[in-house]
Amino acid sequence: MVNIRNIELVNNPAKFDDPYHFRIKFEAIAPLAEDLDWRLIYVGSAKSEEFDQELDNCSVGPIPAGINAFDFQAPAPAHNLLPSIESEEILGVTVIIITASYREKEFVRVGYYVNTYYEEEEWKENPPPSVQWDKLYRNVLIEKPKVTRFQNPWDSAPQASAFDSPSFGSNTNGNGAELPPSGGNPEMFSAPLPPPVQKVAGVTGGGGGEDVEMS
Repeated sequence: MVNIRNIELVNNPAKFDDPYHFRIKFEAIAPLAEDLDWRLIYVGSAKSEEFDQELDNCSVGPIPAGINAFDFQAPAPAHNLLPSIESEEILGVTVIIITASYREKEFVRVGYYVNTYYEEEEWKENPPPSVQWDKLYRNVLIEKPKVTRFQNPWDSAPQASAFDSPSFGSNTNGNGAELPPSGGNPEMFSAPLPPPVQKVAGVTGGGGGEDVEMS
């Protein structure tokens, strides 16, 4: 019933503390009676779901048949909810996940690898022991999404989409998914994306679960 056609990250690369600004385009095969719910999740650590943060969420509707698009903005991760402020824990590769749900049932999630790094040459090889947040950058591998679909009451014959191409979501660090500078954690590439998480207490987003009307 709903197929994602394109996800654009307007500000990429960006400083670590800059808000995320996504522009999402999707197609509805038929009008929907209720809104679609979207979430952005930041995976703080590959070792534990305890550090996952829901950065923001929003409801989008009403949804007419055809192509729809909206902007989804979310704040950067809260420093105090990350596993550590030591450089070795923050630098390198992690994951962000966009999820979409209908009637409280998740039907698709799109994951992206995110590289966190310093631009200063001397800090790439010898980073300071504690993170210097104002010097930290992120680069989302927006062109290489990992898409996972879930069964849903509206299931019908799937519609072709660029996200269905074998080139999307199939690359790892050994198969042509180039990482930005400053390395990465190989374990992140062999581990599956984490399951849905609940919003971490104390995390509030810029939209705070706002409703977004379709134009």
